[in-house]
Amino acid sequence: MILSIYGLPRQYFMENIKHILERIESKKEDYEVYDFTPEENNAIMTFFDLAQEFDGIEDLYALCVAIPRSFFDLDARLYIVDPKLNSLILIAKTEEGKDVLFSPPPDDIRPGSRPYYTARNSLVMTIRGKEPLIEQLPFETKDDVLGFLEIYPVKDLDEHRVLFFQKYANRIGFNIHNKFLVEKNIEHLKFIRSLVADIEHNIIVPNMVYRLFLRGLRRKIMKNIEMEKVFAEKSSGGLCDEACMKNFLKEMTDINQGLNSELENIEKHYKNMSLFIETLFRKSHFDQGRLTLRTKPCNIKIDVVQPQIERYIEQFRKMGISVNDRLSGIPEAEIITVVDVGLIAQVYANLFSNAVKYTQSVTGDSGETLKYISYGHEIKKDFFGEGRDGVKFNVFSTGPHIPLEDREKLFEEGYRGNNVATQPGTGHGLSFIKNAVEIHGGVAGYEPTHYGNNFYFILPK
Repeated sequence: MILSIYGLPRQYFMENIKHILERIESKKEDYEVYDFTPEENNAIMTFFDLAQEFDGIEDLYALCVAIPRSFFDLDARLYIVDPKLNSLILIAKTEEGKDVLFSPPPDDIRPGSRPYYTARNSLVMTIRGKEPLIEQLPFETKDDVLGFLEIYPVKDLDEHRVLFFQKYANRIGFNIHNKFLVEKNIEHLKFIRSLVADIEHNIIVPNMVYRLFLRGLRRKIMKNIEMEKVFAEKSSGGLCDEACMKNFLKEMTDINQGLNSELENIEKHYKNMSLFIETLFRKSHFDQGRLTLRTKPCNIKIDVVQPQIERYIEQFRKMGISVNDRLSGIPEAEIITVVDVGLIAQVYANLFSNAVKYTQSVTGDSGETLKYISYGHEIKKDFFGEGRDGVKFNVFSTGPHIPLEDREKLFEEGYRGNNVATQPGTGHGLSFIKNAVEIHGGVAGYEPTHYGNNFYFILPK
């Protein structure tokens, strides 16, 4: 009988141990060839120990250049691919005053299979990632290059010391690659948690309204069944005259109109929920660990705003909130833009949902009571730079201004102002809005205005 551990046969582990022992012997031979000095061994061990101790990748960058300075009295510069920019930049250095951090490397620094000298009296080692895991990095690489370690001032180091720095650069690559993968996984997990909150906020909670629609539908169906029984009894007994028939038909007409209305509500809700589900459950979100866009030209008013207004119009009515449709008089062609319809629809859904909860009555200039929301758009000339106009979309609601101390934190994940403690909510809606708008290249914001509060987002035109 073959024993197994974790579903693998015992033979697998025995063969694995044999392979590991062979690799250990091979490494022992390598280190005999390297013949590192005590100082070089201490440098390597110090790097390994502190690379495990420091959690932040910035500390690891600083450690990479500090080891040559501390052990060999040589300055160092570290160039690494920045994951956000996907380009090589100077990320750490030991010498003050020279070279600007985050600048690209000089022209004489280029990938090489071996260390090489520059005319600036420096030695350059190419830092490479772990080939089997290159595709898991959060950026694209060319020839597995993560960056460069530059040691200076040096002209002609002996081959032994050059070999040491080459091996040191290899260990830098190993540790930086691991850090990239760890940070990528951490960000991926954060995104998944945020996406789960998006799904709960924009799909699961709104989906509960199906219960109301289905209850209304069931009541009307039961009424139909009841009337069917009554009509059958009266008809069989010859008790239903012309007047009875007219009343019956009228009641049936009313019930059928109600059924049709409930069906329309369910169809609208189904269409909206399908859009949101398709948007938030995209495979590309989970693969890339961030929201991904599927953009297309659309009419913001017809394709995005109106369906959300229809979803919330009954809730507005129940709360005594009127809707001022400022977009109605604007030519449709003026609000055609390229967006991810599903994400921007959820932006408006969150804004309208907040408006239902937080819109309050105010006194107008003439003493009248006002309680309404409005929405619209305007062109912001050169907002994103010269010749790059923006379109500002907004949702306004009446009520007291948001306190000054809350305004800077409004779009932070989980933040809820002190003045909304009595209202249900998670503090996630505005954070979602900010994220969805920013991946479109836009900005989201808040401004206090006459009679109330204006939430807006600006997208490139």
